[in-house]
Amino acid sequence: MSQHDPLLRLPLPTDGPLDPPPDWKRLREQCPVATVELPSGDTGTLLTRYDHVKALLSDSRFSRPTAEDNGARIAPEGAGGVSTNSDMSLSLHFKGEGHQRWRRHVGKYFTAKRMTALRPAMTETAETLVDAMVKSGPPADLKAALGFPLPVFVICDLLGAPAEDRNRFSYWSDAFLNVSRYSKDETRAAHGDFVTYMSELVTAKRGEPGEDLISMLIEESRAEGEGLTDAELRDTGMALLVAGHETTANMIGKMVALLLADRTRWERLLADPSLIRTAVDEVLRSDANLGGYGIRRYLSEDFEVDGTVLPGGTTVFCGLSAANRDEQVFPAADEMDLTRSPNPHLTFGAGAHSCLGQSLARTELQVVLEVLLRTLPSLDLAVPVTELQQVEGLTVGGLREVPVRW
Repeated sequence: MSQHDPLLRLPLPTDGPLDPPPDWKRLREQCPVATVELPSGDTGTLLTRYDHVKALLSDSRFSRPTAEDNGARIAPEGAGGVSTNSDMSLSLHFKGEGHQRWRRHVGKYFTAKRMTALRPAMTETAETLVDAMVKSGPPADLKAALGFPLPVFVICDLLGAPAEDRNRFSYWSDAFLNVSRYSKDETRAAHGDFVTYMSELVTAKRGEPGEDLISMLIEESRAEGEGLTDAELRDTGMALLVAGHETTANMIGKMVALLLADRTRWERLLADPSLIRTAVDEVLRSDANLGGYGIRRYLSEDFEVDGTVLPGGTTVFCGLSAANRDEQVFPAADEMDLTRSPNPHLTFGAGAHSCLGQSLARTELQVVLEVLLRTLPSLDLAVPVTELQQVEGLTVGGLREVPVRW
């Protein structure tokens, strides 16, 4: 690239629904610190090399933009997307010690022991959903039949919320993450309804605690005399719903599509189910459909990347999927190696703000693969890969449908 090249606009175009943008490789090699334009018309800086992305994400000085930062917006004026523009951001987007305090409290719930304890119930739910899909007969939309409902049941159980509220949860998380589907007024209304719902749930848990995350945090504060405020508990529930539902629901569909796009991958897992764990991480690394924006960081002071000084006030977009294909870190990076280990991909971020629920997401993806391989070994895509369609405007990426047969 040179100074005469046209300004790149995010999201970058791809050749197919599961393919990486061709620009990623060129950017990593020729312009790893690139100026890009967002749908809002604002500009930011895009990083595409692994070392650069990891270094910025691991720097505790910087976090996601807040309303006070006036960082680059993703969505155009009048469009929705709470997580993409900062005027309706959750109060959990605090920084420094406040963020670490929150992680210390909430992180106690996401232990390996607790994830293991959740696994049997996840497996039973997945089996029930697959049975219902099989009963209806092929072809079926795996995203609608399994990818969408499973994470909703899991997150409802985790938060102690009624499972019958799952459709409302889905709408709210979509309104938070889609930059083109909803107007700003629609997003504001969804945000208000979501705040009210979660506030009432926190109040109910204070009166009658259960075995869920919110109840655990309330009981911890009672025992120790220090805990999260009601507003922080409310926003914890909201953040976990948005992060734990929409991302995993879409990842389930993309995972199956990626594995069936070249059916020798599926056949290999059938022959050796012990590869499920490494296969899940390789799918997470290989996923090129992460919405096209990456993770935002607001520079509160100057930051040097590869000899380029980015001034304070810059909004940086850390291209996770682009970094996950960096040949300097991942040999044969454009190939899916189901045995790849170690696999230090950045799909869940890095540093102090890395995804707190990554063990939960991995567990759900592993359970889905275990159940599908065991119950539907003949599973296959019902349409050519080229006919799969991406969800427009969704910051976490996704496919509209994943048609399958068996």
